Amino acid sequence: MDSDTRQSRIVEFARSRGRVDVLALADELDVAAETIRRDLKALAGRRLLKRVHGGAIPLETAAFESTVEYRSQVDLAQKHRIAAAAAHLLHGAETVYLDEGFTPRLIAEQLAEQELTVVTSSLLAAEALAHSETVTVLMIGGRMRGRTLATVDQWAVERLSSLVIDIAFLGTNGITVEHGLTTPDPAVAAVKQTAVKVAQRCVLVAAHSKFGETSFCRFAHVSDFESIVTGTELPAEEARRYEALGPSVIRA
Repeated sequence: MDSDTRQSRIVEFARSRGRVDVLALADELDVAAETIRRDLKALAGRRLLKRVHGGAIPLETAAFESTVEYRSQVDLAQKHRIAAAAAHLLHGAETVYLDEGFTPRLIAEQLAEQELTVVTSSLLAAEALAHSETVTVLMIGGRMRGRTLATVDQWAVERLSSLVIDIAFLGTNGITVEHGLTTPDPAVAAVKQTAVKVAQRCVLVAAHSKFGETSFCRFAHVSDFESIVTGTELPAEEARRYEALGPSVIRA
């Protein structure tokens, strides 16, 4: 098996399994562990994989995005802390936008006892609030993306653009000082960008693993956000780099 074919197989394995390990790959592909390490280094250089201890995990690209099922299993304890901290930032807000993704769904659980109107593109967030007696849920329509169970495209953008929202809780696939907030899908980026425009206050909720990563479509700048809520896993020095651009960074 030549190196190009082997590396393609490694990317496929990483995307289907969520993680690949050096020793297991060496055994499966019948090559030396050092060969696999060189492959992983090359794939990381092409921004297809991210090296982690003992192996690698897939990076999201214009052609690949992880499913919400996968996201619900990664950094789970951190995401629960982030959601709890984010829910304390309402500060009297009466209308809330909840983005697609697993962390916004956890925020929805935190808001279920509040007197609020929640607007969302996420079926997961809406489901979490379905039995609340105090929250009015407004789903924005559009094409549903099976990968994230959320609505996108023109119907979603038009409906959202007609509203004025007190506070929006948004996620991201990547955030950097240089490129701002990015996501792989232009349709998703359009909805997120609209939410940023119509919200009086924007809060980013993102696990530490999203920092330093970039994807295909920018939907906002760091300075568009009042607050960033992440985990204590993000180094304090790194948090200060983002605070220098305007938002407060809360490490939960």
